[in-house]
Amino acid sequence: MTVSDLRILYLDEHYVIVDKPSGLFVHKNAIEPKAPHALAYVRDMTGGIVWPVHRLDRPTSGVLVFGRTREATGRLSLEFREKRVVKTYHAVVRGYTPDNDTIDYPLASENGKTARTAVTSYTRLGAVELPHAVGPYQTARYSLVEVKPLTGRRHQIRRHFAHVFHPLIGDRVHGDGRHNRFIREQYLVGRLLLSATALEFRHPFTGEILSIKTRIQDDMAAVIRSMFGKMFV
Repeated sequence: MTVSDLRILYLDEHYVIVDKPSGLFVHKNAIEPKAPHALAYVRDMTGGIVWPVHRLDRPTSGVLVFGRTREATGRLSLEFREKRVVKTYHAVVRGYTPDNDTIDYPLASENGKTARTAVTSYTRLGAVELPHAVGPYQTARYSLVEVKPLTGRRHQIRRHFAHVFHPLIGDRVHGDGRHNRFIREQYLVGRLLLSATALEFRHPFTGEILSIKTRIQDDMAAVIRSMFGKMFV
């Protein structure tokens, strides 16, 4: 993975917004301190220090925002905390979900302290039943969903869909290993099928409403086209 794998979606004196590939850390990580990370790449691309405004999990691809000053980072981070940023994701999950629903289920923090409010709304865009036996069933069912998390807890989307028995495909922590293996062998893609496809927010300095969108990256898009058809990508 190189700096060329990051595509700049927006750039001004305050912010740089990129399309992060799946598999790339946002910043230096103690678990793999020598692993490449987006912060270093963006710093090299812009020639200056940057700070992450928010986070994406390593296996999640999509829209990621960095501030170019501490003030800019703080202002937009506050917009995230105050739930004034509209976040949109797309994911492939196990089973047939309802047409739309809101998952309102508190999630505990990493240290296991009292659970905090967590809310995720979603709409099903497509569903497919494949003639392959996975686990105890003779066919395998999947849904493509558009997801809008209304809060920002760690692994919120992944944990919420696992809670309602529709785990994300490719999720090695909260997912279903049998279905992960089947999709990996069937489509030769082993990544988490979760992409942050859009952010909408008011620019803290100009007041302009920014709607930053990105396409679903090629490897995940290929799986969606094969499973659900071209209309969804």
